[in-house]
Amino acid sequence: MLKIEFRPRLLDAIQGYSRSRLVRDIGAGLTVGVVALPLAMAFAIASGLKPEAGIFTAIIAGFLVSALGGSRVQIGGPAGAFIVIVYGIVQRYGLGNLIIATAMSGVLLFLMGLLKLGTLIRFIPISVVIGFTNGIAVLIGLSQLKDFLGLQVKVMPADFFGILSTIGKNLDSLNTQSFLLAAASLAVIILWQFLMPKIGSAQFVGKLTPIPGSIVALVLATVAVSVLGLQVDTIGSRFGGIPSSLPSFQLPDFSWETAKFLVIPTTTLALLGSIESLLCARVADGMIDDRHNPNQELMAQGIANFICPFFGGMPATGTIARTVTNIKNGGSSPIAGMVHAITLLLVILIAAPLAKDVPLACLSAILMFVAWNMGEWREFVHLRQYRMPYRVTLLAVFFLTVVFDLTVAVEVGLVAACLTFIYRISSLSRCEEVAAADFPELAGVAGPERTLASYRLYGALFFGAVKLIEDLQDNLPASVLLLDLKNLLYIDSSGADALNDLARACRNDGVTLLICGLSHQPQDIAKRTGFVNQVGAEQFYPHLAAGVSAAVNLAAKIAERGPTS
Repeated sequence: MLKIEFRPRLLDAIQGYSRSRLVRDIGAGLTVGVVALPLAMAFAIASGLKPEAGIFTAIIAGFLVSALGGSRVQIGGPAGAFIVIVYGIVQRYGLGNLIIATAMSGVLLFLMGLLKLGTLIRFIPISVVIGFTNGIAVLIGLSQLKDFLGLQVKVMPADFFGILSTIGKNLDSLNTQSFLLAAASLAVIILWQFLMPKIGSAQFVGKLTPIPGSIVALVLATVAVSVLGLQVDTIGSRFGGIPSSLPSFQLPDFSWETAKFLVIPTTTLALLGSIESLLCARVADGMIDDRHNPNQELMAQGIANFICPFFGGMPATGTIARTVTNIKNGGSSPIAGMVHAITLLLVILIAAPLAKDVPLACLSAILMFVAWNMGEWREFVHLRQYRMPYRVTLLAVFFLTVVFDLTVAVEVGLVAACLTFIYRISSLSRCEEVAAADFPELAGVAGPERTLASYRLYGALFFGAVKLIEDLQDNLPASVLLLDLKNLLYIDSSGADALNDLARACRNDGVTLLICGLSHQPQDIAKRTGFVNQVGAEQFYPHLAAGVSAAVNLAAKIAERGPTS
């Protein structure tokens, strides 16, 4: 019977909660809220949505993930990893179906946590994760070229070749002012990243909370547009600004005919969201010396993704940049994440009219910077240090993500990783003949006629290693076959079938099969699959020495009797 455990980390974090911790959490939450504002708008716009969709997601999902999640410091909200997927869903299926797909992914995430599948996400190979993370970063950068260059393109395609073709055909519509503003914004962000640590080390500002470069660039670019009257696209000119209130509940048209086409997008959103959030939580654990509850985190992510789309939001997950910002600014409990959500709520209630002058060129520069930081580019340089399967898997997933589709890339990557794993495990499984030097008595009975054969099996006897047993079956000795299974750690159903086939072949050829050292899981499956009964319990010995003695005696008796007619 499944035991349901739903215990948010907030309940444990507030035990012994002090005033000093509250002050630090409020300070961290305010800082993260400021950092999250431009990112939330940029992620939404890049995904083909209105800017408020990102802000609403950061508010609702940010609050729910912190209040109900399994990590003390993780910050939830819209993430760059979703841009490519969400944009593709909106272009192919429409906004209404994005709402349905996001809500369905929330249900799937909750079920994953409820069924305690959170730990399984860790089994996804790092080569697959790096491959599609770098691929997504490339696609994010490409998708921002339109606003970075100020191109006059109504609708950008979602595929790689379509993006390149559209940009190439519309280069003549380049807006010089937009390009210069975007380049200047990117330069400010990059320079600020290098200068801020030096400024923060000064005694007179050492204790101040560092201002993120994205906010500095956003303020400067907005002021430049207003003062200089630059002719560039802004949030106001394209979207009419952002609302100064939370949205009302909206229920899209739903039908099972629509839902069946959304299975793959839904699964992709859930899979990517779970990977992103749990990887982020693991990074946070290393920074604060803590351990999150992955199943509780998935359930919280599921609840957030189920509720958000019905209030104008988009898919949400754990966000590394905002989580790290939270930790570095003193956040120590889910209270900080909840304060970050409240901060964003106050911003849209009070300062929403100011957003109409925010230039899209600046937001594209922010996303360019996010895409660069998102990628693990050094892994390409270090590929020579790894084996060929790792290189092939990483490069294949990267190439497929960029050129084809993230879903295809992850599927191919997981299949390739599984095949590589099977090959490696099967190569660790081996069969060796027992050396006569270890047991001199074997030399007297084996001889050229091969009356007795004895072998040791190592590793795991599974479907990828059953050839070891098949080879023994094809080369049976004349009288006695002795197998030492002490070093056999695991047997699956295919391995058990192979052993039963070997036992039948020995019986048909008049060969006595003796087994030594069978224990733990192999012994259990040998009993359950009938292998013990087929061989005979009396033919099993606790260790190899006893088995060798019995095999030598039996072979000698058979030799004395001579061949039977």
